[in-house]
Amino acid sequence: MAEFANLFNGFATVLAFQDVNIFGTQMYLPFNVFLMVVGIVLGVIIGVLPGLGGANGVAILLPLTFSMQPTSAVILLSCIYWGALFGGAITSILFNIPGEPWSVATTFDGYPMAQQGRAGEALTAAFTSSFIGAFFAVIMITLLAPMVAAFALRFGAAEKFAVYFLAFASFVGLSKEPPFKTLAAMVIGFALATFGTDHMTGSLRLTFGSQYLLPGFDFLIAVIGLFGIGEILLTMEEGLKFKGKDAKINLRVVLDTWKKLPAYWWTYLRSCLIGCWMGITPAGATPASFMSYGIAKRVSKNGKNFGNGEIEGVIAPETAAHAAGKSALLPMLALGVPGSPTAAVLLGGLLIWGLQPGPTLFTENSEFVWGLIASMYLGNVVGLIIVLTCVPLLAAILRVPFGIIAPIILMFCAVGAYTVRNSFFDVIMMLAFGLLGYLFKKTNYPLAPLVLAMVLGDRAEEAFRQALVGSGGSLGVFFSNGLVSTIMALGFIALFWSVISAGLSRIRGTAPATAG
Repeated sequence: MAEFANLFNGFATVLAFQDVNIFGTQMYLPFNVFLMVVGIVLGVIIGVLPGLGGANGVAILLPLTFSMQPTSAVILLSCIYWGALFGGAITSILFNIPGEPWSVATTFDGYPMAQQGRAGEALTAAFTSSFIGAFFAVIMITLLAPMVAAFALRFGAAEKFAVYFLAFASFVGLSKEPPFKTLAAMVIGFALATFGTDHMTGSLRLTFGSQYLLPGFDFLIAVIGLFGIGEILLTMEEGLKFKGKDAKINLRVVLDTWKKLPAYWWTYLRSCLIGCWMGITPAGATPASFMSYGIAKRVSKNGKNFGNGEIEGVIAPETAAHAAGKSALLPMLALGVPGSPTAAVLLGGLLIWGLQPGPTLFTENSEFVWGLIASMYLGNVVGLIIVLTCVPLLAAILRVPFGIIAPIILMFCAVGAYTVRNSFFDVIMMLAFGLLGYLFKKTNYPLAPLVLAMVLGDRAEEAFRQALVGSGGSLGVFFSNGLVSTIMALGFIALFWSVISAGLSRIRGTAPATAG
């Protein structure tokens, strides 16, 4: 009951009226709700534009929130993320161009539906499925986050390092990317995290005599370059040409589609569970969408029709992707470990605002946490209404030549980078990180492990060294009690999961022959 009381207080925070000045006009309005609507609209536009995305939009617009209260700022940024999750389906279905990586699976059946004149049905199914998946994840966060946070209060330096190790190991062992590429990207992230001042001793590392490197690489500069500039360069090289179908959504199409959806209740439940699991682990929304689509195709009675315009092929990936996208915030809030690239960007924002993600966040900043959770409920409803009513307008954006859109995005990236420390050096570093992100994309190296290592690298190092100092240099401290031993064991299992699963498959395959 205490959690429900805190949730109601969160709704009060979100719905509270404030006296604000907007474009020189003094207004008395629910400012957080206003930011919620603005964030979702911006997010949908970002999701529609190939080359951007949730993490990119949050990173680019993060500097604009520095003058806001943390609660208002994170509501705006998180709603940009929710909107981008919704918007990615629009280009996938209408133009066969995934606006987001997790929308790729949606194209398999969504685009054929649009080609058959069923674009309205496909979009309605996608948006409704997104709403259901996200709503399920928010309920899970509401119920589980306080318990996870209370449990995490038992964590010392060794336990904290074990959690970081589990996150890093999960990215290497459970990712669909080649382990070597994931590990290489993570090592580069660790190296970038060591530049600047050593937090433990105050000594300088890898500054090369430059005063600009004394504080290290600013996380915000890195993500603006890696995501924003890198993706734009890649998209400009591809020279995308947009030729899509018109989208007509009216009340009759929505109601007719909603009548069909209850028959797929098992697909919804299964996809929600898959998405939440993949969101809490560092796998993310993209693997969740593909896994959910693959399982749905395998078990559905209409599996043979997948790829030819089957509505269940839209429901499964969209539900799982949104459940994963929302549930990725659970480990970030409760443990300080982001479950997705966007969660990693939001984690960096919380640190900039002076908030410490982790178990103490629920006790020391309760108003902030529950305001954010309440905004997830309201933002989900507002997002569904906006995307159902504004699809034709948003689809028209894709008629604008990308040669016009790309320079505008690059300008916003440069302004955002400069405003971090009012330094032109940061703009140069943004371009350097952009080239690095472009090279990663061209060589199919994942960016998420690099971002994770940059965000958590110095914190993991600090926890590791503190644990060793407390134990007199003995590595046995990481196996000194049941809790830390269990987490470390899970980390090693995740790290070598591909080898373990291959061994188990071999045993199952040889068991019948051995018995015979």
